[in-house]
Amino acid sequence: MGVGGSAEPSIHQLRLFLALSKDLHFGAAAARMSITQSALSQQIRDLEKRLRVKLFERTSRAVALTPAGRALLPEAERAIEAMTRLRCTAESQLRQVSGRLVVGTVGAEAAMEHTHGVLQALHGHQPRITVEVVSLNLTDHMTALFRQEVDVLFLRPPVPNGMEVHHLATEPRVACLPADDPLASAPRLTLAQLAGYPVVDMPEQVPRVWWDFWAVDPRPDGTPVRYGPVVPDMEALLHTVARGKAMCFLPAAARAFFPRPGIRYVDVTDLPPSTSALAWLVKNRDEPTVRAIRQAARIFTRRSTARLGRPEERLSSGAPRVD
Repeated sequence: MGVGGSAEPSIHQLRLFLALSKDLHFGAAAARMSITQSALSQQIRDLEKRLRVKLFERTSRAVALTPAGRALLPEAERAIEAMTRLRCTAESQLRQVSGRLVVGTVGAEAAMEHTHGVLQALHGHQPRITVEVVSLNLTDHMTALFRQEVDVLFLRPPVPNGMEVHHLATEPRVACLPADDPLASAPRLTLAQLAGYPVVDMPEQVPRVWWDFWAVDPRPDGTPVRYGPVVPDMEALLHTVARGKAMCFLPAAARAFFPRPGIRYVDVTDLPPSTSALAWLVKNRDEPTVRAIRQAARIFTRRSTARLGRPEERLSSGAPRVD
């Protein structure tokens, strides 16, 4: 209770005060605030009683603010703005998600700018989520997601049925060849020049849709790929290539992240690019922590595309789709 037993004014009354101060017409202000004119008049009288000052001069022809009304107007505006900020902050806290999110990465994805960007956006918007990042190898990274050993996965599509992805970045693919191969010294190659070269293979548990893309199988002319040794991880893959047993195709970033003695990376002019993406299981897309990092990925994409000035892109299950 205030001085003399008067109660504090309500935010609703202050909003009505602002509306009437703008319209200076009870009928117009009442219509805009979706109440009756008599209810507006009663609320204004009650507000004046609570504040113990007269806010409006009323005549049969006009309504005008009193000096006290004009003095109190900016204070009422500030009070309403403060209440709006209070409610927004409360709603933001209500939307905060807590919990543990296990994030899988494969190859060099943990070191990529887009991975850091998504995780930073997640921390900025959902600081209560505890993130654990685990490194997975080529053989088991998708299996780990299907087994729910990780909640989401930074990877290189395409992906099999049951997964969805959000596209994050695009880069060329290159041929990885033995350093002593005659083609390794070429400035650039075509797929036709690599016809007949054996390509390293993956174990059976690796989704074939994924490795067919990376092996470029079949080739554009319909020729099937001839496969070489099966490799379980990146180091075995690079070792196999260095020994001259087979070749492979990798993201162009491999030049920086996987330089090794005995191998060379060569541009291939007609090789479609690769994409980096965040993946999750379709059935888990609306889990709170998964939904939070999906939102963080969208935030990162918007910032990235705005910075680069290009249209936003997204992929799902190997095909374009809005997440």
